[in-house]
Amino acid sequence: MTMPNETTPPPSSRITPAAWKMLFLVSLTQMLSLLDRNILAILNPRIKADLNIGDAEMGLLYGTVFALFYVLFSLPIGRLADGWIRTRLLSISIAFWSFSTGLAAFAGGFALLAVSRLGVGIGEAAAQPAGTSLICDHFPKARRGMAMAVIAAAIAVGLGLSSILGGLAADWWDSRYAGGHAPLGFSGWQFAFIVAALPGFPLAIAMWYAREPKRGLMDGIITKPDPAPFRASAEVFGSVLPLCNWFLLWRKDAGARQWAINIGAMLLIISLMAVITYLCSSFSPRPSLHLGGIAFNPHVLQWSVIGIGLLVIVNLIQSLRINDPAAYAVIFGSPALMICIVAGALQTLINYGVMGFTPLFLMKNYGLTPGETGLQFGLLAAAIGVLGPAIAGPITDMAQNRFGGKGRVAVLFLSLTLSPLLLTWVFSAPSASAFYWRFIFYSVLLTMWLPPIYAIMYDQVLPRIRATTASIYMFVTTILGLGIGPYAVGIISDANGGNTAAAIGTINMVAPIIIILLVILFFRVEKDEKSLLSRARAASEPV
Repeated sequence: MTMPNETTPPPSSRITPAAWKMLFLVSLTQMLSLLDRNILAILNPRIKADLNIGDAEMGLLYGTVFALFYVLFSLPIGRLADGWIRTRLLSISIAFWSFSTGLAAFAGGFALLAVSRLGVGIGEAAAQPAGTSLICDHFPKARRGMAMAVIAAAIAVGLGLSSILGGLAADWWDSRYAGGHAPLGFSGWQFAFIVAALPGFPLAIAMWYAREPKRGLMDGIITKPDPAPFRASAEVFGSVLPLCNWFLLWRKDAGARQWAINIGAMLLIISLMAVITYLCSSFSPRPSLHLGGIAFNPHVLQWSVIGIGLLVIVNLIQSLRINDPAAYAVIFGSPALMICIVAGALQTLINYGVMGFTPLFLMKNYGLTPGETGLQFGLLAAAIGVLGPAIAGPITDMAQNRFGGKGRVAVLFLSLTLSPLLLTWVFSAPSASAFYWRFIFYSVLLTMWLPPIYAIMYDQVLPRIRATTASIYMFVTTILGLGIGPYAVGIISDANGGNTAAAIGTINMVAPIIIILLVILFFRVEKDEKSLLSRARAASEPV
């Protein structure tokens, strides 16, 4: 990996027009990413009816199938973003996931819809690491909380638009062709996927021609261009892919201890996943799924994916330790960074479990149509999703300037401590209007967590490994959060006769663990940030 080899004073803290343009493009990228990822939620009832599948299977599509390929490709693509032209990488990725989103329109069964979702997962793997890396190289440290707030707001807008666009497009199409003779025989939900896919292509063109900033300039640590970024990315992919990683261990002569750790971890993960699969099958039995003519138990598929993800994490840690000891020392030598990743994963589990089934909850409990749900809930989620980060971003920067890293943790603690207390109150509302009013207070608090956690994380690492750090964060939060959250809500709902509210409430049980982690983070964050350069030097990283 390319090393930063030149230290220079950072440039002026003035934000250039190019920085604002890049923030706009990256925000649009994040918005479309969440739109295409989350549109499945509002189309849930129509897809279930057409494809004859249940909530657990929808959880697989919404979370697990997407998550596996998202996380598997996020690591090598994150490495590629640390060495190649990030604007070109994002452009190609946007076009690929937009095509994959449109492919879902032609799904006549579970298999092609699953292929579409895995394509979206592969394409979106570049959005977070490359996007955040670009922003950090355009904005000075003192203004990154604001920049991350804008991106967080764009994510919320994407979530809201997925409900609005999906619901309205599906309703309009089904109303227009209620008597039959729809073009290509499309249903409303299939047309909605086409509508969601189209905006990505002009954005991909705009990103292709955007200017690439000088890596590390804003931090006063200039990084030379990577001479072989694609080879390095391929090596990362091979080093984390289960079984293929054994070649790395053999080629690097890793020693008996590393072999024992890897094989022992694999056997432990396989055993654990087998036990969890048995328990879930007993708790919520599901009919087999058919993929390419082969029948699968959905619980086996679910926990096999999670097991592969956990094994990839083990392989990643080993490969970094062997291939890039400096990155290993900087990333895994920071307890503050590890706490951010784990807390983020647990909070993502809650968020995706809640957001993945809230549209279904509104339609089942209050009798709303998909169009009404999409418009009402989508507009509300988008508006509040902008408001929360807009409040948190400036507060995060002010807290950092006055109190250091502890100030950012305090904002994070406020958001993730108070919001869980409101969840049961929100989902026990007697009417849709009461739900929306309660949801405002809940969501404003909840959406304040993203700006501070991103700002904390990226201050814990060197500029040349920010994209790798982002990909690791997205890997863990996706495989544990998105991979488990919607599925857990789905099987709990199926096992309780479709009681979506109870299932959503159950997922909130991980909140106390998050609170404990944030208390520890408060006392670690500044210490670990100050030790960054010493950890890098100790691992022979020239800074």
